[in-house]
Amino acid sequence: MNRTENVLEIRDLVKDFPGVRAVDNVSFDIKRNSVHCLVGENGAGKSTLIKILTGAYARTSGTILLNGEEYDSHNPREARQKGISTLFQELNVVDQLTVADNLTLGLEDTTLGFLRTTDKISRMVSVMNSIEPSIHPRQQVSRLSVAKKQIVEIAKAVASESDVIIMDEPTASISESEVERLFAIIHRLREQNVTVIYISHRLDEIFEIGDYVTVLRDGKHIGTKPISEVQGRAELIRMMIGKTVFEEYTPKEDAAREPLLQVRNLSNHKLQDISFDVHTGEIAGFYGLVGAGKTELARAIYGIDRYEGEILFKGSKLQPAPEKAIAAGIALVPEERRSQGLFTILTIRGNVPVMNMGKISRNGFINPSAERNVTLEYIDKLNIATDSTEKEASKLSGGNQQKVVLSKCLFADADLLMLDEPTRGIDVGAKSEIYGIIRQLSQEGKSIMIFSSELPEIMNICDSIYLLCDGSLRATMRNSDDVDTEEIMHIVTGGECEE
Repeated sequence: MNRTENVLEIRDLVKDFPGVRAVDNVSFDIKRNSVHCLVGENGAGKSTLIKILTGAYARTSGTILLNGEEYDSHNPREARQKGISTLFQELNVVDQLTVADNLTLGLEDTTLGFLRTTDKISRMVSVMNSIEPSIHPRQQVSRLSVAKKQIVEIAKAVASESDVIIMDEPTASISESEVERLFAIIHRLREQNVTVIYISHRLDEIFEIGDYVTVLRDGKHIGTKPISEVQGRAELIRMMIGKTVFEEYTPKEDAAREPLLQVRNLSNHKLQDISFDVHTGEIAGFYGLVGAGKTELARAIYGIDRYEGEILFKGSKLQPAPEKAIAAGIALVPEERRSQGLFTILTIRGNVPVMNMGKISRNGFINPSAERNVTLEYIDKLNIATDSTEKEASKLSGGNQQKVVLSKCLFADADLLMLDEPTRGIDVGAKSEIYGIIRQLSQEGKSIMIFSSELPEIMNICDSIYLLCDGSLRATMRNSDDVDTEEIMHIVTGGECEE
């Protein structure tokens, strides 16, 4: 095998999705026996790049060399056979099987469809024992901690002689002591001629564990540097966010307004003692990166997830159940609009009135004329691009699907709209239209909560900004021309908040 200085060479890599270029002519090298960190905001192109390397996505164009030879993989198993393994944030282990069964899962030796006993399992167990002797091969994986499940996956990758192990947010769900042990394992892997591609939003980890760092932004390669040449967190943050200019936000007058929603000491499996108020007519933005707790906060307020603490809405205690939230005047536009926000097999007419059917019914029967009129009203109000109320929701563009979900919430007579990633996966024109709708609703007295991982979105339309990191509310600020975006990124990537 050609043992070049670079284990991976990526040249002019492009990945297009309909209407979106997720990876835009990316080129950089990854040196052998190094820890190469990959950073960038959500939507920067990191996940798409990794999915190309692991064979989950086919590239649109470009070249990848692995050990100096052309590399192309059509699925993760083939990628592993060629020398690239991945440790995903959502671990790829089967809790119901033993450690030994998990080590060989997908790599079994067979003859005529029957399993054969080979020395493969012994080799894998030996590798695992060298990393963590306390794990017994006959243990059921469900009894292991998250950190030990990671070790099982790492052992599987090392035993299969992977040249490259990709670790995607590996410290997101483990304790500080387990993080230290993981870092020790990573150092050992490097000594065993394994290259680690390390993805994390926690910038302090990048400086502690990394040899090199690559920054992506908006699908483009911004730069690759040795960690020793990076001038601290501030330089990485500047590379991640660029010189983004926010011109569209117009500060509102700080008129005295009553609090509509009051959240006090909210805690659960993800959230840690969160308190804040949202006022009538306010657009409140909750910003954070992967694992910050944005979606969990929305789910708790809506009554989907259990919590400790208290939520008051219009001065009364909110009962923790979605039907109670809807009845009180709260509506949620979920992050996954196709699977959670829409009935995709139904028409626009079948979707718009669904959260307030009583308004178009009498004696238990739907009034077809009222149903059609309501649908036409919202098609016009939100400028939904369609030639008929009878068009299936699945056949609409992403932006128009999002407008249908918004229509449902508006027809429910909600006073508070919670929008989780409201413009994810839609084009620039549709984004602008939805921002206009949000501003108009605010002017009409509706309160809006936006949960977003896009900083320009938060800066564009939100009156107040709440910064989340690892389930905690780290800082609160009013939006204005002098808001420091670098300080925001510093806080949401785990940096200390300046007093």
